Amino acid sequence: MGWLSGYRREDLPGDLTAGLTTAVMLVPQGMAYAMLAGLPPVAGLYASTIPLIVYALFGSSRQLAVGPVAIVSLLTLAGVGALAEPGSPEFIALAATLMAMVGVIQAGLGFLRAGFVVNFLSHAVISGFTSAAALVIGLSQLKHLLGVDLPREQNVFVLLGRAATELGNTHAVTLLIGVASIAALMLGKRLSKRFPTPLLVVIVSSLVVWGLDLHERGVAIVGTVPAGLPGFALPDLSGGALAALLPTALTIAFVAFMESVAVAKAIAAKHRYKIDPNRELVGLGLANVVGAAFRGYPITGGFSRSAVNDQAGARTPLAGLVTAVLIGLTLLFLTDLFFFLPRAVLAAIVMVAVFGLIDAKEPVHLFRIKKVDAATLAVTFLATLTLGIETGILTGVGFSLAVFVVRSAWPHKAELGWRPDAGVFRNVRRYEDAVTWDDLYLTRPDASLYFANMASLEDDLNAAVADRPQLRAIVLDFSGVNDVDGVAIDVLQDRMDAFDAQGIAVHLAGVKGPVRDLLQRAGWYERYGDRIGHPSLRHALADLGVDLPGAGAAPAAAPA
Repeated sequence: MGWLSGYRREDLPGDLTAGLTTAVMLVPQGMAYAMLAGLPPVAGLYASTIPLIVYALFGSSRQLAVGPVAIVSLLTLAGVGALAEPGSPEFIALAATLMAMVGVIQAGLGFLRAGFVVNFLSHAVISGFTSAAALVIGLSQLKHLLGVDLPREQNVFVLLGRAATELGNTHAVTLLIGVASIAALMLGKRLSKRFPTPLLVVIVSSLVVWGLDLHERGVAIVGTVPAGLPGFALPDLSGGALAALLPTALTIAFVAFMESVAVAKAIAAKHRYKIDPNRELVGLGLANVVGAAFRGYPITGGFSRSAVNDQAGARTPLAGLVTAVLIGLTLLFLTDLFFFLPRAVLAAIVMVAVFGLIDAKEPVHLFRIKKVDAATLAVTFLATLTLGIETGILTGVGFSLAVFVVRSAWPHKAELGWRPDAGVFRNVRRYEDAVTWDDLYLTRPDASLYFANMASLEDDLNAAVADRPQLRAIVLDFSGVNDVDGVAIDVLQDRMDAFDAQGIAVHLAGVKGPVRDLLQRAGWYERYGDRIGHPSLRHALADLGVDLPGAGAAPAAAPA
């Protein structure tokens, strides 16, 4: 809350303008996203009042615009929809319970300064999930756009098949309103991102429905929107609901924070200040916890609204407070204006907003630079499209962790040779002119050594011994080893003793301080002496009596 005490008068015009602009954008968006979440449209406005005030007081970003977002709305529908019928009182109560759980998880991680855990969601997973979720979200609105009844489906291809069978039942006027709204929204976005095109579309479409009595001809409308601010009601925290919603709450907590912190960091870098990820977790968490007591559902920072908030001149979190106040005034005095609002328009707002999240360039970029990351993105994308939102992201996380395990179990290792022209040791596979010796084997493991990858190193050493009958020494360059565990020490000690019995001495060079401390506690310096303490490969080879071509004078003797 430090920004309040140091508030500058010159920031007020920008904050007022940004708060008004964001409120104008958030009213139709909030209602549309609430409908996407299976909630009454007014729930989106409830989630855009109290939570915004709490975040403004406790968050660290000056321009982040929090509120309902598309992906979190769909996750809410997927998680709560398995327990209650969308739109029912039980569903609304469970959505508030989910909001409280998300808040507790986020705030708890923030207070524990554990924001780093979100790093386990790789960029490839997030990119694949976001693009697929955008498709799922957009296509889930087909029933409102076509004016037909389509069941909720996790598999996008099944949904498209069912939509195809219902094309003959399309309500022509509803489709016309939806398509015209999409065209207007896309045109408005192209002409000006700051112009409140969604609000204009809401007003015009409502007037058209009212003036032509289209609601009497089958056009679905929002209907009565309850007036007044949300009442206070503690969410249901019974054990059964908590256990059933926990997977969804964890997913939303991490995904929502990733989305929020990504846009907050980007805007903060533009204005040359830093955000505190842990404080962001606390701010978002408290906003969700408090919002849950006012009939809301999970919220986070949104890309498009935050960009508009910044472009409109927001300088401090006061802009968020202004937005919250204006949403509150809308709830008090303007809800009757939304009675004739077509649901097809809210569907159009959702579709235009989320299809902008589809990133077709990222898969191509990842495939060009790292194919396994492109595979991670593809697995996440396809799993989300076919298995559902939650299963999709869990599959992506599982696949990325499996890739990490495989990488660490078979780390990169390089056999080294000497390059006289450059005076350096290099990988002999990359530099065929590097000098090697029949009686020496120089290798560099480029990873920390632990129980899972020691078999790979052990196989390499055994193969080198088998292939070189004249071998008298192995030199391990430990400059790329940051850590070793107890299993790695035991395995390596066993190999060194076995090689000693064959007349092959194993030397270690470039051992880093933390690893050196571990070896000392393991008694290696008493067991193997100076041959594990070489400062560099050149020192090790000098002690082995090897003259390096073009190296000049031999280095000073390695210290004991």
